[in-house]
Amino acid sequence: MNKSELIEVVAKEADLTKVAAERALSAIIDTIVKAVAKGDPVSLVGFGSFKPAKRAARTGKNPKTGEVLKIAATTVPRFSAGATFKVAVAGKKAAKKK
Repeated sequence: MNKSELIEVVAKEADLTKVAAERALSAIIDTIVKAVAKGDPVSLVGFGSFKPAKRAARTGKNPKTGEVLKIAATTVPRFSAGATFKVAVAGKKAAKKK
């Protein structure tokens, strides 16, 4: 599913126009990106969490020439799926809480 297909489904499910659904989806994505870029984690209970993670500097190799390269340390986004999402993808029924 790509973004335009997702917008169509959201518009239908939420009884919105495609333009309104696209604006809402873009606002959600932009907000998550800005928060994670600032260093703040974003947690959507049942769906998952987005957070920044530090990647250490390392050495790599140019596959064409075999030359050793230095790869700088950086911060990358990470996503961890929530329990409900994992269960849905696995095709199992959610366990009831006691």
